[in-house]
Amino acid sequence: MLRALRRRWASYKYRFVPWIALNLSHKRRTVRFVPEESEDKTISDNDVLQMLLKTFKALFVNDLARQMPLLSLLPEVQSKYPEVQLVCPETSTANAEDVLLNTLGFSIARSQSSLVSAGSGVFVTRGFVPKRTIVAMYPGTVYENYEPIFFQSIGNPFIFRCIDGVLIDGNDKGISKAVYRSCSKRDQLGPLKMNDISWLAVAVRNPLAVGQYVNNCSADKAANVCYQEFDIPECFPIEFRQYLPNINYSHEVQRPLRVVVLVALRDIGPGEELFSNYYTIIS
Repeated sequence: MLRALRRRWASYKYRFVPWIALNLSHKRRTVRFVPEESEDKTISDNDVLQMLLKTFKALFVNDLARQMPLLSLLPEVQSKYPEVQLVCPETSTANAEDVLLNTLGFSIARSQSSLVSAGSGVFVTRGFVPKRTIVAMYPGTVYENYEPIFFQSIGNPFIFRCIDGVLIDGNDKGISKAVYRSCSKRDQLGPLKMNDISWLAVAVRNPLAVGQYVNNCSADKAANVCYQEFDIPECFPIEFRQYLPNINYSHEVQRPLRVVVLVALRDIGPGEELFSNYYTIIS
């Protein structure tokens, strides 16, 4: 019995430790089975990159008036946006959810979950999400598997585990919030922000950064989105980094920044709640 449990544990790439500890024995229908680790991707890395670039460019152009200090310091970036010549400081901008709707064809928002006692959930509020589209991002501080996260993890249901052991703390309260803010200030270069901290507040700049509130699927609520890990490449435009809702805990980490996106497994219509798989078993 114990040996069988150990074999099962070794094959299991867990996402959320507190959830699995309580549900492993009786939630078998919520498992996501993947033949091998290399197949744990719903869409290609290039598709992920192109969708992020499309979304962040729309957010950036919509917010050009507030980007003036950055553009004045980076003329090579300013030359990429001829629209800047037409922008006045008083120019009004659309809210982030409207930009998402106009760019990807849908908007999402947090609301009370349709699951009993589940707290908040994430819903498609307007428009239509096509299958294989990025519908959300999982924000938070990124920890290598050797970095200290013990105190942040106490009573914290928002710690996401990547397949390679990298952890993302998506808690927007307490110690986790303080750590993220501290790391953000550390990495900021003048007016140049290297990540997004607005997901810790009410008025978000990147409306996709609500993935930590997507609830687990159940026997009655099948998963309609799936987690996918993605490393930000060196070629990622510097002006778009302000919309990345993730930051490395250590400034000395040499690997690319890890982000996690949630990809639609099927078409999702307005009013539907998003549900994911909280753990994956790889054969």
